[in-house]
Amino acid sequence: MPITQKKTAKKPTILMTMGQQDRNGHPYQVMTHKYMQPIVDIADCIPLLVPTCFGIEDIDQYLDMVDGVYLSGAGSNIDPSLYGQENLTPEKAQDVNRDLFDLAIIRGAIERKLPILGICRGMQELNVALGGDLHQKVYAEDHLNDHREDPNTSIEEQYGPRHSINIEPNTWLHALLGDKITINSLHGQGICTLGKGLEPLAHAEDGLVEAIHGPAYGQFILGVQWHPEWQANDNPDSIKLFKAFGDACRNEFALQQTDDQLTA
Repeated sequence: MPITQKKTAKKPTILMTMGQQDRNGHPYQVMTHKYMQPIVDIADCIPLLVPTCFGIEDIDQYLDMVDGVYLSGAGSNIDPSLYGQENLTPEKAQDVNRDLFDLAIIRGAIERKLPILGICRGMQELNVALGGDLHQKVYAEDHLNDHREDPNTSIEEQYGPRHSINIEPNTWLHALLGDKITINSLHGQGICTLGKGLEPLAHAEDGLVEAIHGPAYGQFILGVQWHPEWQANDNPDSIKLFKAFGDACRNEFALQQTDDQLTA
């Protein structure tokens, strides 16, 4: 007797851009498992991994396939020439192909009103794409603390709770998370001047911007400087963030399905 499989409802598709990493003389395009996990487990969406090494000509076709955009962290820094500065950290890796691709993806997603979530480098990309700039060395700024991890400690310690952030009152993030939460901290760079249409959602104790959104654009836009993807299933605040992103992508998916039906 043939086995019949239960038909399941389609899930929203989330575009995730990959980055370059050299291994044994070969350039790889990679995405870390920890960034994908909460998209599947918590947001209940499908990740679509996209290479960033072939230029930006096909960006519209990629965006046609998805219901949201998710920009992960990475070990590389954004090329500072993209925000009008000289490179003050030449010892740090760069990934210019990813820079150019992600900035174009962000602008395309904003034009299409797609939900966007950016984590660490992803938040910085969002800011630069909209004309903002960065502190290249947060730890060298007299008024700011050192937000970097200690590389000599275990991975659990590096991603462990580090400091609290104050969430802006009367915002949707405040309604979601409350006045204050404790986060991890693993970044050397951070937002200096906010990009066009972006507003802060949270600050560290030293005043550094830790979360941003784009209320001027009329869609879900969230950037966070910390790493909510780390052991997200065990962190109630991370669960709320990824569920909110998943819900926004589900709303976009539903709109697309309705539009398809109307034009069929």
